[in-house]
Amino acid sequence: MSGAIAMQGIEPWTKKKAGTVLAILVGILLGVCIMGGKVGIVFALLILLMLTGIPVSIALGLTVLMFMYLLTEVPIEAVALKLFTGIEKFEIMAIPLFILAGNFLTHGGVAKRMIAFATSLIGHWHGGLALAGIIACAMFALVCGSSVATVVAIGSIILPAMVKQGYPKQFGAGVIITAGSLGILMLPSIPKVIYAISTNTSIGALFLAGLFPGILLTVMLCGTTWVLAKKNNYPRMRKASWGQRWAAFRKSVWGLMLVVIIIGGITKGIFTPTEAAAMSAVYAFVISVFVYRDMPLSKTPEVLKKSAALSAMLLYIITNAVLFSFLMAHENIPQAMADWILNKDLGQAGFLFFTNILLLLAGNVMEPSSIILVMAPILHPAAIRLGIDAVHFGIMIDANMEVGLCHPPVGLNLYVASGISKMSISELTVAVMPWLLTMLVFLVIVTYWPGLSLWLPKAMGLM
Repeated sequence: MSGAIAMQGIEPWTKKKAGTVLAILVGILLGVCIMGGKVGIVFALLILLMLTGIPVSIALGLTVLMFMYLLTEVPIEAVALKLFTGIEKFEIMAIPLFILAGNFLTHGGVAKRMIAFATSLIGHWHGGLALAGIIACAMFALVCGSSVATVVAIGSIILPAMVKQGYPKQFGAGVIITAGSLGILMLPSIPKVIYAISTNTSIGALFLAGLFPGILLTVMLCGTTWVLAKKNNYPRMRKASWGQRWAAFRKSVWGLMLVVIIIGGITKGIFTPTEAAAMSAVYAFVISVFVYRDMPLSKTPEVLKKSAALSAMLLYIITNAVLFSFLMAHENIPQAMADWILNKDLGQAGFLFFTNILLLLAGNVMEPSSIILVMAPILHPAAIRLGIDAVHFGIMIDANMEVGLCHPPVGLNLYVASGISKMSISELTVAVMPWLLTMLVFLVIVTYWPGLSLWLPKAMGLM
């Protein structure tokens, strides 16, 4: 009875509060429309549709259709044509191919051999198994290109082993969530491909540009882990002999050879990044089924089906984002936004700071692919006019996406780790904080030290 009375008292207040919030949002959106002109209308429509709970990809498409149909004279047939021609780019084929390669590597025993090799190298240090997990994530990221796949492949093996050794589950989960984000920073990376397509930037240069930042982040995450492990006296393993290290390396070398294939093939001009993705998929299939033999041939259709489903989802997002880019180009919105930003006299440092804040905020409500597809065409023209290199800008965006993967409410790494560890998102959010702060420091370094990203692609002749 008392519960019913309490509910009667709460419900009207909740409705009143919801109505007030809705009225404020409508007022803000109307203000954006009035003050921003066509730019304001486009983004107000997009935000309004997203607030209804519609997926970002559909919201992008509906925004284009509503604006084109009601406020322009562009033939609707042009929109239909753009749906088909917008993704007729050879580079886009790299996305499903890297997804396929990552799935083969995840199921093919490559991860556990990389973990064994990393453990043999540094398992005897404070927090050795956790450090080995970070190193293994970095090695897997060199050949995978997906953050979620890295968390699944390494986390599902290393996290139970850490708990068995006596590490707190929160500590192990924090390590894996953040180290897994290396999957989109190191050599192949699906977000890099999407950025390259959105801004006409060299994919090969972007691939190589992420190598040194990835190594730096690996070292920084290891440093944070080592300090925490030493402070709390977490377990150490017995030091492996050089013979054991050599044996572990020999077992993992087939997976590591994929790094040589990708770097060597692109830098020597043997194949394009898209062809490198195809080579990666074929090579991953061969070593998973015929060399390591951890994945039976009968499981291949299942892997193909999962890869096709994920590829279809990403390509659907890209298609709608292409429409959105077409709308912005038709209405001259990127140039108008660039002019507005440049008129603020922020300078390079101020613009980069503003971009980081904007992307970190976007990471609270959108996943990486959607953020890049919406934001890159808007921010890229301003960055170029300020003299910021497109490759450096892409790596900075990539680093922002890493942070977004590791915090709620849409951090994909959190949800994957939650499934592995059986911990709640709120527990994982607290657990990940020391490493997340480390990643924010890393973001500042990447933002204001362009040479870290640009030296290698320039040295290899890709810029």
